[in-house]
Amino acid sequence: MSEGLEARRAAIAAVHAVMAGRSALDAALNNTPEMRVMEARDRAFARQLAATPLRRAGQTEALIARFLNRPLPNNAALGRTILLVGAAQMLWLGTPAHAAVSSSVAIAKENKATERLAGMVNAVLRKVAAAGRTAADRIPVTENLPRWLMESWTKAYGIQRTAAIAEAVTRDPPLDLTVRVAADAEKWAETLEAKVLSTGTLRKAGIGDITTLPGYAEGAWWAQDAGAALPALLLGAKTGERVLDLCAAPGGKTLQLAATGAIVTALDASPKRLKRVEENLARTGLKAECVAADGRTWKAPQPFDAILVDAPCSSTGTLRRRPDVAYAKSPEDVTSLAAIQDDLVKAAFANLKPGGRMVVCTCSLQPEEGEFWLRRILAALPGLKLDPVKPEELPGLREAVRKDGSIRLTPDMWANRNGIDGFFIARLTRRKA
Repeated sequence: MSEGLEARRAAIAAVHAVMAGRSALDAALNNTPEMRVMEARDRAFARQLAATPLRRAGQTEALIARFLNRPLPNNAALGRTILLVGAAQMLWLGTPAHAAVSSSVAIAKENKATERLAGMVNAVLRKVAAAGRTAADRIPVTENLPRWLMESWTKAYGIQRTAAIAEAVTRDPPLDLTVRVAADAEKWAETLEAKVLSTGTLRKAGIGDITTLPGYAEGAWWAQDAGAALPALLLGAKTGERVLDLCAAPGGKTLQLAATGAIVTALDASPKRLKRVEENLARTGLKAECVAADGRTWKAPQPFDAILVDAPCSSTGTLRRRPDVAYAKSPEDVTSLAAIQDDLVKAAFANLKPGGRMVVCTCSLQPEEGEFWLRRILAALPGLKLDPVKPEELPGLREAVRKDGSIRLTPDMWANRNGIDGFFIARLTRRKA
């Protein structure tokens, strides 16, 4: 059994589960028997084989459809996935046609549900190979977006910006790292062959197995997208301040806050997810009190100087890292999460001392979870006022600062630096009287 075939089996099984709405990508991959026995390099290959067809599904399926004599029936979903993964390898990853076609046919023959489709898989993929990347590139990149996202983003950002975002989320993301001791950034950049971005994040090409990199075991840094590092940075926690990280897991922002010398409480509703925060704190040698509780009802024994509210959201700003989000989320999720976001801010306000600071954020591109959310906050809580972020506070990202001083990051920003996750961030203060 070839390792390449194992990786392709894992990718096909994972993509099939994701597109059926049954799993997130990483969970789906980890549930395959192949992933449990492959080496790190082959696991990374399997993830790329799975992530690419999810990111490029619209364009790839549109090209495949040209070579089908008739649409595949609903009960041929696995066969459709085999075609998608096989075609995506050739079109977007540069896999030689013979390798992609032969492996796809072999996998189709292994399964009783798809063995009758093996001849069709062979014929269609050969035609896709002949058409090539040039034909696929003629299909608009926005075809990869779910219809509801296409409509929402076009309304919010316009068609040209939406196309730029759609293009940005098709690319493999880099590895972004936050250094525990900011003064050591240049040293670790040299050691890790990374670059220090204008916001202080280290950026390294490719991801791979981060546990094998220098500095991981001793907790000198942690993986965190450059966009995700900004909310804690803008909160400006200081040594000795009491700071609450609301909805803390998996803990990147908790680590940032703890590294400032602040007295940090990390709160999350999920004890299982909070365990990851504790593990990350132990690895980095940083300290925070971890509390498993519902942030909407939890009452602090005394008010905090500063609170970070990283609210649950549709996560549509993270599509380049989590392409499964496009299949797992819907407009109904955006609507249902709004009440949770509002309740979390109200609870945070009750736990914030007069004159205290609050940063609210979501990793979403939906205005309902960003710009509109801020309007709801200010209308519902007149005791809060917006503390505008100044453009000079975000060197290299001045275009992300809106006129009112809130932040809107979109994945097409930093296009020449391999992008950034989408975020909405606003900084607020509680009035003293």
